[in-house]
Amino acid sequence: MWTPEGKRPIVITTGSHKKTCVFGTITFDGRQLFRQYDTFDQYSFISYLRELKGKFHKLILFLDRAPQHCRSKRVKAYLEKNNDVMTVEYLPRGSSELSAVEECWRQGKDNLLVSKYYPSFTNLKAAITNYYRTKRFNLNIVKYLMRESANLC
Repeated sequence: MWTPEGKRPIVITTGSHKKTCVFGTITFDGRQLFRQYDTFDQYSFISYLRELKGKFHKLILFLDRAPQHCRSKRVKAYLEKNNDVMTVEYLPRGSSELSAVEECWRQGKDNLLVSKYYPSFTNLKAAITNYYRTKRFNLNIVKYLMRESANLC
């Protein structure tokens, strides 16, 4: 931020502590599914898994070890019930660089939050929805998986 010398910068904020959550998936062939939820919990994750199943039918999911992904009894039960169509591989702890979706979150933060002001939380949520609905990331998923196999050796 540039301000005249001796002048105190003014930063406009809403003062809100509201939050939103986005789940995302990218496939080998470039298809994407991003969904926004009000909470990051087992219920929203299971809702997202149902959407994934409906759209892609057979999946191998590479997940981080967020509690909502791996500790919830409901999520474990859902994945076990659907193990004929969903296989889960957990990424090593603290290895966010192995997940292609983490690159989507990084780009989203840069494009949505840097030097941007949203007059209300509703405006921010709408911008997030529009961004992930229209943005095509074109990431090489194999590159990320190769990083993982190289790190495990």
